[in-house]
Amino acid sequence: MRILLSWLLLWFTGVAQAQVIPLPALRAGQVSVSGLSSGAYMAVQFQVAFSRTVIGAGIVAGGPYFCAQGNALIATTVCSCSEGLPCRVRPGGTGVPALIALTDWFAASRTIDPPSALGGHRIWMFSGSLDTVVPQAVSNDLLSYYRHYIDASRIAYKRNLAAEHAIPTDSYGNACSALGTPYINNCNYDAAGEMLNWIYGPLAARSSTLSGRFIAFDQSEFIAVPAWHGMADVGYLYIPPSCESGGCRLHVAFHGCQQSPANIGTLFVRHAGYNAWADNNRLLVLYPQTSATAANPKACWDWWGHDDTRYAQKNGRQMAAIKHMVDRLTGSPALVLICRRGRCT
Repeated sequence: MRILLSWLLLWFTGVAQAQVIPLPALRAGQVSVSGLSSGAYMAVQFQVAFSRTVIGAGIVAGGPYFCAQGNALIATTVCSCSEGLPCRVRPGGTGVPALIALTDWFAASRTIDPPSALGGHRIWMFSGSLDTVVPQAVSNDLLSYYRHYIDASRIAYKRNLAAEHAIPTDSYGNACSALGTPYINNCNYDAAGEMLNWIYGPLAARSSTLSGRFIAFDQSEFIAVPAWHGMADVGYLYIPPSCESGGCRLHVAFHGCQQSPANIGTLFVRHAGYNAWADNNRLLVLYPQTSATAANPKACWDWWGHDDTRYAQKNGRQMAAIKHMVDRLTGSPALVLICRRGRCT
């Protein structure tokens, strides 16, 4: 029934297909990630844990890897200001040296890839100067975290735009200073284009009219009973015509809290700004999707452990699910981790 409802949602929002289908194998390469808010934290997690797979990241309103350290109170008062709790965000407040030490410890335990692989990544960051949910002090800490592993010449950071907590576009959404659904703001600034051009180098101009197609795919192929683990039954993929026969690059775009299909339908998929750039640049865009649970009523990605204590490591449930999706699209062998006493091989 949930998949039927998801298909109906696609039909009425213009992202329709004849049916929900398996995610195709398209021999993609050059994988990058991005995200907003909880999606930004998820993008950082995925990038760090699978640093040998990813070549770059675009982070909109996010903080350093493992910021919450498995603690919801830290997540909502130190790594963000949410849930109406007293905000404790301050410069350096996330404890970057400790997070770097934990990153290195996870790598030594082989539960994430060696962080030395981050050195070849290209990083694009955005923090609105009016952001009240993930204030700039948190994003500044992410910059400090990245600078430990990545040369400054490979990092771009836009932080002088008067924007609230949202993904900024130049054509769709609320006023730039607004805070609220769908958390897409028209700031006369094309964040998706800026990040993709930084990660992949100069790109061809974006298309004025989309020529590709959206597919809806069954996420239960990649995680058993998705709804139990905060993931929706259906995810989306944008395929430009030039990518139908394979061989394109792949970008994974993680939406934020309250941007799940149940919250805003396919507005993030259609209006975050990625698809027009994908059309003319041989780029697939994967849009994995979350769902709400009792422990996660806003349908955030798991960046504090609401579903899984291993949430920031390669064998975390959501992390492994996304990696399986990436492996399907790239044609890489499926990831199989054998873990004993905290060590994974």
